[in-house]
Amino acid sequence: MSSRRRFLSGLAAVGAGVPAVCRASAAASKLGIGLIGCGLRGSHLASVVRSLAAEGEQADIVAVCDIYQPRRERAAQRFGARPYAMAADLLRDPNVHGVIVATPDRVHVYNALEATRVGKDVYCEKPLTHWKQFEKLKELVWEVRARKNVFQVGAQWVTDPVWLRAADLVRQGAIGRPTHAQCGYFRFGDGGERGMPVEDPNASPGPGLNWDAFQADAPQRPFNVSRFFQWRMYMDYSGGPSTDLYPHPMTRLFKVLGVNFPSRAVAVGGRYVYDGERDVPDTFDLLIEYPERLTVAVLGTITNQTGIDTIVRGTEGTLSFHDGGFLIEPGPGSEKRRASMSLATQERDHMRNFLQCMRERKTPNCDIELAYRVQIPLIMAMRSFTEGKVAYFDATGETIRMG
Repeated sequence: MSSRRRFLSGLAAVGAGVPAVCRASAAASKLGIGLIGCGLRGSHLASVVRSLAAEGEQADIVAVCDIYQPRRERAAQRFGARPYAMAADLLRDPNVHGVIVATPDRVHVYNALEATRVGKDVYCEKPLTHWKQFEKLKELVWEVRARKNVFQVGAQWVTDPVWLRAADLVRQGAIGRPTHAQCGYFRFGDGGERGMPVEDPNASPGPGLNWDAFQADAPQRPFNVSRFFQWRMYMDYSGGPSTDLYPHPMTRLFKVLGVNFPSRAVAVGGRYVYDGERDVPDTFDLLIEYPERLTVAVLGTITNQTGIDTIVRGTEGTLSFHDGGFLIEPGPGSEKRRASMSLATQERDHMRNFLQCMRERKTPNCDIELAYRVQIPLIMAMRSFTEGKVAYFDATGETIRMG
């Protein structure tokens, strides 16, 4: 059996063979965190945990896992943690109470499912799944619901209290019923994709590089150093900026709106500037319609950094986010309301929120339900873009239909 088949078929075995962690014990002692995926992002998140621990947070990185041996060894030395070549082995470590999943998009859902089924709490980088993994997405959501794991998705912008305050005001009717909203992500340059470093141009599959595990359920391709190290350039493993970056503005906007499932979505875009080997879009705009008679526009490009404000238009006023805060402009005779936000501590606060929720068994700021509501329209939009059709969502059966 190939290592890829072992990877995809190993979930049930892991779930059956490892007892769930004793959450009461974890809550009463130092939290042991395992890092799955030791690249730049994963190592950064692990360093956030380490810095919080230096400030008194009772948590530490105790185990690391990566299918690429040089990364694994560097991370193990940096954090003084036990190294593992496969996530299933890390999850058997009794000292691991929760995990950070920072693998490529295609592998997120498999790592998260493995961890959830053995009782580990999860901090999963966005996007929650690859855009072709809708059925696996639902499977993960059902498992988290059933097992009641703490599950935080790394859309850290939502943790700024200003968004939580704005959500309260919208629920209280400060702008009436929301009817139209907009947000976006604008950047110049494809450094987030083509700029991913190729650590070893001469790397090849073998004992120190598990190419089969990297591909997971993607179409099987011959090994290519760019695909392995610069995977965000390829639709097989990513959706590009639309799936990598858009969860940030969408998550905080959806937190404010309190929306559930969409009714339909449509997207346009393409490679307008950046081409070559890259096959993910550099420009991507989507429209999402909700049965609550609400339309959400999510716009973006990496060909120009001039952005747009996040705005929610309601029947009785307007909520806008700009200049480091928000402004509510209600109808005549009412006072404007302002609040400020601080971007500097969002990432640390988001991780701290996860660790605190692990201890207190509470719902984190970007839990599985919010992430699910963000991921569904992203998946619909990617299918609309690739198939040239409108995507419709059936909330009763939780299915997507293209028309």
